[in-house]
Amino acid sequence: MDIRRGGQEILLNGLALVLVGLIWGLVAPHTPYPRLALGAHLQFEFNGLLLIVMAALLLKFDHAVGPKSLLVMRLSAWLTWPMALSEVANSWWGTKDILPLAARQAEAGGGQPWQEATVALTHISAGLCLIAAWALLVAAFARNATPTASCLRQSD
Repeated sequence: MDIRRGGQEILLNGLALVLVGLIWGLVAPHTPYPRLALGAHLQFEFNGLLLIVMAALLLKFDHAVGPKSLLVMRLSAWLTWPMALSEVANSWWGTKDILPLAARQAEAGGGQPWQEATVALTHISAGLCLIAAWALLVAAFARNATPTASCLRQSD
């Protein structure tokens, strides 16, 4: 897949995450654990914006992102969905292991072992992939960073 198509795919995922997060914000107060539902809302919004920024960087600026790096970035967009959706489910489950601060604020007592494992697996996999994607993006921009004549003139 070329950078343009990959960037557009990441952009679409980001835009859709923001939209779903806005809609979820209407439902969040009506869940058994609204504080955890707020966390899901924020996950949708922040990660959606993060993916929009990633896509904009890929589509509008010169960089050295290769096909394997692009695959990791696309994978991070895909894995963001199960992570955010696990937080939606957690608004009913009340798990506490992977998000202890939010669980404490929500007075959540913990979920079934499979629920705790679902939330943990989705957060760990998406989190690690997002870190890798952003590290690769930073590296691609760093490799491509060369001062231009206009930059040199401005520093004089």
